[in-house]
Amino acid sequence: MSDIQPWYRPRPDLLLLLLVLLLAVVGMLTLYSAVHQGNHVLWWRQMQFWGLGLLVLMGCTLLPLRLLGLLIWPLFVVSLVLLVLVPLLGDVQMGARRWLTLGSFRLQPSELVKWSLMLLFVHWFASRSANHWRTLLPPLLACLIPIVFIVKQPDLGTALIILMEATALVIMAGFPWSWLLAMVLSSPLFLALMWHFMHDYQKRRVRTFLNPQADPLGAGYHVIQSIIAIGSGGILGKGFLHGTQARLHFLPEQHTDFIFSVLAEEGGLLATALLLLLFILLIGRILMIAAVAHTRFGALLCLGVASMFTIYTFVNIGMVSGLLPVVGVPLPFISYGGSALTTMLAATGLVMRVAFESRGNIPWQRPGSPLA
Repeated sequence: MSDIQPWYRPRPDLLLLLLVLLLAVVGMLTLYSAVHQGNHVLWWRQMQFWGLGLLVLMGCTLLPLRLLGLLIWPLFVVSLVLLVLVPLLGDVQMGARRWLTLGSFRLQPSELVKWSLMLLFVHWFASRSANHWRTLLPPLLACLIPIVFIVKQPDLGTALIILMEATALVIMAGFPWSWLLAMVLSSPLFLALMWHFMHDYQKRRVRTFLNPQADPLGAGYHVIQSIIAIGSGGILGKGFLHGTQARLHFLPEQHTDFIFSVLAEEGGLLATALLLLLFILLIGRILMIAAVAHTRFGALLCLGVASMFTIYTFVNIGMVSGLLPVVGVPLPFISYGGSALTTMLAATGLVMRVAFESRGNIPWQRPGSPLA
């Protein structure tokens, strides 16, 4: 029995942890440049968010997956209640009511909803066969309630992220590809319906995406300045703290949604390539852990986290590069923000838990164990 390690002493996946810490370094350096000669309080606050997030990561690494399965529904209910409280008690910033103030901490419930919905989908599909539409209907209906509240905030970007993640998990759960084809063919009807309920500023964003030069000093100004920043960086960039677009405050939200433009201007193609390489290695490592997971729940959990990181990265870089409409999605581990960072680190901790339990270090997973 001496060779059996107790379940409460997990060994972290060192490569996964190293990749997250490297992204932390890149993110904090870029954020320092984005707020240089400006609000350094944001930089110190982000350091505090990283400290809190890493504690949450360690806590999730200690959480057995069996216990996690029992906590998913309560977590979803709590996140939904917080989301419902936003229209009543939430703070308004830039015309949107998305945040709750809890003491000295500001929480964005939609971030918590995104990840709790992902866990709900994983838990639902892990114990059910993917061969009947009735299996698909309950989780999709569960999506509709938070999406209605999120769209009313308004936060179209988060609503789209939820729909994209739901589609990805449906595919990964093993549902027939014909169902996906039916969803794609019905998307024009969905888009027409969504256009009807969109706010005027959201419609302007879509028109700006199609033709930014139509209003270069108005709706298209932010995207044009972002593209200028990315293109002016060249191969090696202008140097740390020497980006003109950020220094002169031409970039909008340069510490959050458009922080990739700051990195591209100061670090050039080399820095952006290294950042993309870190994301590829991170997502690839999570997929490797999914491939060796001992349970369907663990594998789907890793796939869900990997797809979420992929969607975040693709949408953020696409929107600041003018390839996608601007929808307000943070760049994982790089953009400023406590709610998004903490939930992402919590998800990473759950992936580490899957990696630990897949190594056979737990007594009930040992060959011959009555609990195996």
